[in-house]
Amino acid sequence: MPAIRCSRLAKRYGDVVAVAGLDLTVETGECFGLLGPNGAGKTTTIEILEGLTLPDAGEVEVLGMRWGMGHDRALRQRLGIQLQETQLADKLTVEETLRLFRSFYRDAQAVDDVLALVELEEKRGSWVNKLSGGQKQRLAVACALVSRPEFLFLDEPTTGLDPQSRRQLWDVVTAFRARGGSVLLTTHYMEEAERLCDRVAIMDHGKIIALGTPRQLIASLRAEHVVEFALADGAGRAPPVDELAALPGVQAVRPAPDRCALTVTAVHRAVPALLALLERRGAELSMLATHHATLEDVFVSLTGRQLRDA
Repeated sequence: MPAIRCSRLAKRYGDVVAVAGLDLTVETGECFGLLGPNGAGKTTTIEILEGLTLPDAGEVEVLGMRWGMGHDRALRQRLGIQLQETQLADKLTVEETLRLFRSFYRDAQAVDDVLALVELEEKRGSWVNKLSGGQKQRLAVACALVSRPEFLFLDEPTTGLDPQSRRQLWDVVTAFRARGGSVLLTTHYMEEAERLCDRVAIMDHGKIIALGTPRQLIASLRAEHVVEFALADGAGRAPPVDELAALPGVQAVRPAPDRCALTVTAVHRAVPALLALLERRGAELSMLATHHATLEDVFVSLTGRQLRDA
């Protein structure tokens, strides 16, 4: 049985369509990533799945149960939820906060075990308002884990964290998965999705526009590398798209107002050809960079927008 199954899910706020007939399945034991820019409908979708928001249409099944059918309380005992913004009481200590959340569940973990899991043992006596941003995020995840959940919802858990705090949270998620848990994760960080997720769905305008493993989605670009370049102001003529597309190894051209990106199969062939073309046109580079193709490149190729665009 899938951990989550929803079909034809729809939600509208006035004239704004947040979710538009979405179909989604999360398998038991997997970490599933839901990616998209702000306003794509990710948080609305996850709040419907968590039972916090009622859909206008569609069906939702979580761990074999449906919200509103008389067993909401039993279902909540099996879920761990970390909201995008978790407001905890400032004047409670870390230990008091966990004891409070622990009291809500029948089969909760020991506070000491959860503190060790999120590496907050040394902060157990600290007030919440004295914690760093990363420590508060780890405490929010600890509150979601204290119930021994079967399924964990994480809504942008590492936004605003430094790289070290982000990787500490990755370790927490990895350990939860190792114990057999399932995860639905929303994130703006592509490295996070590629590191943690078995499958990802790219969402835009309330719909799923691509679905697969990170490797499958990146392979859909039909190229392993991306070459980005920008021209100095007034320095020669920019090559037209058809000339860039004709360069050796170039699979796709994505022009933007401040730069141009080429999806290429072989950097060592495409870059020299690009430099020669720019020299013939008297164009001067202000920026040239290459990187391996990522999920963000997949999103841009599908929508024409950066993943972090509002």
